[in-house]
Amino acid sequence: MSKELLKFTLSEAKEALKTKQISPVELTEAYLKQAEDIRDLNSYLEICHESARESARKSEKKYANGTARALEGLPIAHKDIFCTKGIRTTSCSRILSNFVPPYESTVSQKLKDAGTVMLGKLNMDEFAMGSANLTSYYKPCYNPWGYKIGEKHLIPGGSSGGSAGAVAALAALAATGTDTGGSIRQPAAFCGLVGIKPTYGRCSRFGIMAFASSLDQPGPLTRTVKDAAMILQNIAGYDPKESTSIDKPVPNYLSTLNDSIKGKRVGIPKEYNLPGLDKEVNALWKKTQKWLEEEGAIVEEISLPHTAYALPVYYIVSPAEASSNLARYDGVRYGRRVEGKTLDELYELTREEGFGEEVQRRILMGTHILSAGSYDEYYIQALKVRRMIYQDFEKAFEKIDMILTPSTTSAAFTQEKAPTDPLQMYLNDIYTVTANLAGLPGISVPVGLTSQGLPLGMQLVAPAFEESSLLNMAQHIENKAGFPNLYEAGLWNLRAN
Repeated sequence: MSKELLKFTLSEAKEALKTKQISPVELTEAYLKQAEDIRDLNSYLEICHESARESARKSEKKYANGTARALEGLPIAHKDIFCTKGIRTTSCSRILSNFVPPYESTVSQKLKDAGTVMLGKLNMDEFAMGSANLTSYYKPCYNPWGYKIGEKHLIPGGSSGGSAGAVAALAALAATGTDTGGSIRQPAAFCGLVGIKPTYGRCSRFGIMAFASSLDQPGPLTRTVKDAAMILQNIAGYDPKESTSIDKPVPNYLSTLNDSIKGKRVGIPKEYNLPGLDKEVNALWKKTQKWLEEEGAIVEEISLPHTAYALPVYYIVSPAEASSNLARYDGVRYGRRVEGKTLDELYELTREEGFGEEVQRRILMGTHILSAGSYDEYYIQALKVRRMIYQDFEKAFEKIDMILTPSTTSAAFTQEKAPTDPLQMYLNDIYTVTANLAGLPGISVPVGLTSQGLPLGMQLVAPAFEESSLLNMAQHIENKAGFPNLYEAGLWNLRAN
């Protein structure tokens, strides 16, 4: 019976709990067992058995006395970048391997206040720097779709790879992630999930370990668009503790799902039709355009002329901000410390041992970019081009309502086939970084499978704070795509594949 409880999506599970078909305790037990059963994926760093059971028992009482909250009794998990009070949070870095936060992130606190049951903490690329979940100090995690096709080392995408892998393997009803250059949308596409990056400032970054402060944004990974809307509804909103949080009303995202999109104009950027785009991805891109036309939308070609500069700009701005943000990890106040004969030596030894290769690379890049000789030449110029990229979108949205692009250039690849050249790995972000640079909301929706049986996703990008429209159009795509049910696909049963 316990495995059958995994078949519910988040919205279905809420209804089943509300009508007392199932109880929070038995649902939580089913997910705790599944989290243990998928240990081969290395998605979970820590499973919080006792605290999860305690939360489930409290939820059971609330359902009994009629005080159930919005997400009461629904088991979820958090990316290890969200500080969780009293629970080790490491950002998957050795330098924070002993760090237990004395406070809670706003996003995880809001979900706790909404009644969710927190199952545990999830694997990720170290400090969210990566596109394949290969840079974690706690070793890579894997994609359950790989077990289905006989490739156990299939990457789940990054940096929110553990979040995507856990939800795809039905070891959490939903999971939190963060998106700096595509780190929610890309793993969502690789794992057959919905992943949304809200508008910059829509969700608080308080209590999230910073990578690049002007780009980072939290969001959910879920099985369906409706599930994503439910989670976003409960994490969005103004936070006085976070300086970039926007004080703007949060609409009811569920109320506009399945509204008509007749007459909505959808732009197809000609610059996104790249030579390296996989043929199967391109075919599904065109198919998705036809689906939208069948629903009454008007699809037209647009131009985002500065797209070609997006990756260079991103890999100047993000390492510069990372260099500044990660300066706090010095072995003095918290985290790992390696003693030295002098204070300078303590810094050097601590950071050399504590940071992985990719993090060190980006810190060095960022420090060079911010140096006196390079600041004007690189960083200031990158900020100017970033503004041009934003203006491209601004101009496009004067005529259209939404932009449709692929989420990734191809399906997920195996660890053995991952690019060894960092520059080649960075190309994984090519379709997603522009939304971060412009601070716009984007969502990836699963639309089909490759001939090998691996998921592919399409991305929608909307004007700032138009998450309602974004979710609505994503819902129409989801309805037309008829993507395989993850429970029926058997992704939860790794041993059988």
